[in-house]
Amino acid sequence: MTSKHLSTGSPDPPLVPGKLRLYSMRFCPYAQRAQLVLDVKKIPYDVVWVNLTKKPEWLAQKNPLSKVPVLQLEEGSILYESLIVSDFLDEAFPETPLYPSDPLLKAKDKLLVERFNSVILPFFKIVFSSTVQPEESAAILDGLEIFEKELEKRGKPFFGGNRPGMLDLMIWPWFERFELLGIMSDEKFVIPRGRFLRLDKWEDDMKVDDGVRVSFLDVDKHAKYVQTRKATGTPAYDSILES
Repeated sequence: MTSKHLSTGSPDPPLVPGKLRLYSMRFCPYAQRAQLVLDVKKIPYDVVWVNLTKKPEWLAQKNPLSKVPVLQLEEGSILYESLIVSDFLDEAFPETPLYPSDPLLKAKDKLLVERFNSVILPFFKIVFSSTVQPEESAAILDGLEIFEKELEKRGKPFFGGNRPGMLDLMIWPWFERFELLGIMSDEKFVIPRGRFLRLDKWEDDMKVDDGVRVSFLDVDKHAKYVQTRKATGTPAYDSILES
């Protein structure tokens, strides 16, 4: 596991025998999806952190989109895109399955993952701008209402039942960052604590899950990442983690 984010000119570290390789960036919610699956399923892996502002030359050879996450298997095969990587891991390592065994319920969970995009887009718009448009805040609240009702309907602590499943893990990275909405824009937008009681309890339970805790960062570090990215275009990935 590299301790620093590798940048232009850095060599690609050799693979570690007996482990998968995850190429990631510490503040990327999409890459965190893959890490969450690896950690919850306790799959042996190592991480190479990648500077996405000054990208290593070899990143484009692994993913033509030059994005993370990228998963490399021991024999050299490579996959990318967070949902593809996560689904592959669940199928290739069937212990601790993250989807329901019923094909229909599995398909419905996948539909909900897609529906969460209606929250992700306005989230990024608010965090990386200085204003909050009414349609953006409304889209977030409407989207969260869908998941509040779904959690009520399922009657369990997690969408996956009594432990986090794939749906929980695929939406979690944005919940970890939701406090940014009240920090990063001039017009503060805070999700009312009492409006989504089931999601509030779900969020508290997710934070203490052993697998989720591995990749968790507090909001101050996420805020520093966004601040440096907005101010300079060159986030201080490693110094943020050390502060």
